[in-house]
Amino acid sequence: MGGLRRLYAWVLSWAQSPWGPAALFVLAFVESSFFPIPPDPLLIALCLGAVTRSWMFALNCTIASVLGGMLGYVIGMTAFDWVGLPILEFYGKVDDFERYRELFRAQGDLAVFVAALTPVPYKLVTITAGAADMNVPGFVLASIVGRGARFFAVAGLIWWRGEQIAGFIERHFEKLSIAFAVLLVGGFVAFRFLFDH
Repeated sequence: MGGLRRLYAWVLSWAQSPWGPAALFVLAFVESSFFPIPPDPLLIALCLGAVTRSWMFALNCTIASVLGGMLGYVIGMTAFDWVGLPILEFYGKVDDFERYRELFRAQGDLAVFVAALTPVPYKLVTITAGAADMNVPGFVLASIVGRGARFFAVAGLIWWRGEQIAGFIERHFEKLSIAFAVLLVGGFVAFRFLFDH
């Protein structure tokens, strides 16, 4: 947990940096297409460091995530074998690919929206949607609504109770780290439960 605390402290340091919003944009963009670290910790750090700008940080994160999702879509559509497949292998989701590709062909808008709200790594969704040749306007709209709801909810909570939330995170960091891991697994379970029946 010591390493996680150091990472958390480093992430919070971006809140005082003029490069913080740019770093958030880049992180949200690459996370939606290939990078393993989600933008949420940096979004939280920036919002805590400048509460009155929380809405702008959420908008920044949403726009970048959707644009990165479009790159993920292109990867799935045009470069699945040499880029998309290794990413699925990293997450251990190769065996599920065919089933999820058919799911995205059948009810892609809803699947993208649900996944965009959960801790499921979004790159798995964007790459699979591209490989399934999902309707592009539906994909983009579901991404905007789902990712926007997620990031604006985080920013809104901090805007509403900024200092209290910061203190809560500091006091319960280890538990929250474990909870996030549980939510990540739970996101996969919920996604499978909703769409595999």
